[in-house]
This record gives sequence, C-alpha cells and structure tokens, in this order.
Amino acid sequence: MKIASFNINGVRARLPRLIEWLEETRPAVACLQEIKCQDDSFPADDFAKIGYSAIWHGQKGFNGVAILALEQEPQEIRRGLDGEAEDVQARYLEADINGVRVASIYLPNGNPQPGEKFDYKLRWMERLRARMAEIWDEQVPAAMMGDYNVIPRDNDVWSPPAMADDALMRPESRDAYFRLLSDGWIDAIGSRNPQGGVWTYWDYQAGAWQRDHGFRIDHALLSPESADRLVAAGVDRTYRGREKASDHAPIWIELSV
Repeated sequence: MKIASFNINGVRARLPRLIEWLEETRPAVACLQEIKCQDDSFPADDFAKIGYSAIWHGQKGFNGVAILALEQEPQEIRRGLDGEAEDVQARYLEADINGVRVASIYLPNGNPQPGEKFDYKLRWMERLRARMAEIWDEQVPAAMMGDYNVIPRDNDVWSPPAMADDALMRPESRDAYFRLLSDGWIDAIGSRNPQGGVWTYWDYQAGAWQRDHGFRIDHALLSPESADRLVAAGVDRTYRGREKASDHAPIWIELSV
C-alpha cells in the first residue's frame, strides 16, 4: 500500500502536474497540502476521472489540505484540531482508508520569528501532539503525512548556517518535532536515510533547484503498527524539475498489506 504526500502549492494552478504525478506513480492514497482553494472550487471531478475519490478542507487563497484514495472512498474522521476554537486555518484532515488512519498535515511556517506567527506554530504543534496521542491510544496503523515546516537535523538542509535563524530550524520547532518522535512515532524517511542529504523542498528563488540548495520539511510519521509494515520510503525528486512544478517534491511510503 503506497501512501504519498505532496505540497502542491495551488491545486488548480498545478493540476496538470498533479494529474501527471498521480497517473505515473498511482499511490493508493495521496495527501495534499496548500491546495489554496475554497471547498466549492476543488477539482474533485478531475481526480474522479482517473480513479481517485477525495475529501478536502479548503480555504480561499491559503493553506488547505486534501486526501485522495484510489478506487475507494476515504472515511473522514476529523478536520481541524481541537484547542483553539477561533482557529479557522485549514491545515489538518484525517481519514481511514483500507485499515490505515491517514492524516494530511500542513503545519504553520512560523516566520517571522519571534512573533505571533511563531507562537501560533508552536501552539499548533502542541495541539497536533495531543491529537496524535489520541490516535496512538487507539493502537491503529497510522501515517501522519505532510509538510511539517520543520528541518529536524543539520543534515536535512544544504547549509545549516543559511537557515539558522529561520523558524523551520529554530530549537523550539525542532524540540516540538522531536517530542513527537519521543512519543514513539517513527520518521519513515529520516530513519531510512540517517546520513541525511535528502531534500523535499527547493525555493523558487536564487536558483535553489539548479544549485540543489534544498532541505527536508515534508515528513511521514508512522505509528508502531504502521512502522512494523514499512517496506520502503522515498522522495519523488524529479517532479520538482518539471515545468511549472511545485516548490516541493512528493514523498511516499510503502506498507505491506
């Protein structure tokens, strides 16, 4: 069972690239982030034409997450996180698919820091941890997929000094991420690539893609029930180099059925 995640950076703007990736790789599940559209403009019919059913949680012009499932209907469990009733940002969606709990996550960036945006990021990570603890207690196979906007280790970035003051690499962000791992969740791609050097994001500016100035901020965190079934994990790096591509590359895991 292949479960993938792709920060598409605008689902309508990059729909041809997204359809292309889905048809060429055919994941059983695809989690999307930064769909950047309202619910009524999500292109569900285009995905249905190639065999994917979808649920989505949209927001005009910003954020937004979705989950696509091949030849089956995702059973929605939750949208949004508890803890801040006034928070209307569309960043979390959770569903059951083929016996696996899957979440599509778009964690706040947090820049500029210090400031309210960084404080919101850290609060959001604590709210995510609380929800992940609830899923843990259910003892279900789970895959928490998405753009965490955290560079966990120095070997997950092309130049640690270049990002040292960014919210993605601040000690507070890293600490919040590693608290998830200390709770028992497994970083699938990190565990398969302990040497680092695996990027999932390259900025559009300053020739970052051409110079391979990237970093790893897209992650797949697995519960023990899923980690025991992990066969492979990777990054579809070449899709970042295609015309009108997202600034992220898709990530994926494979679980034995």
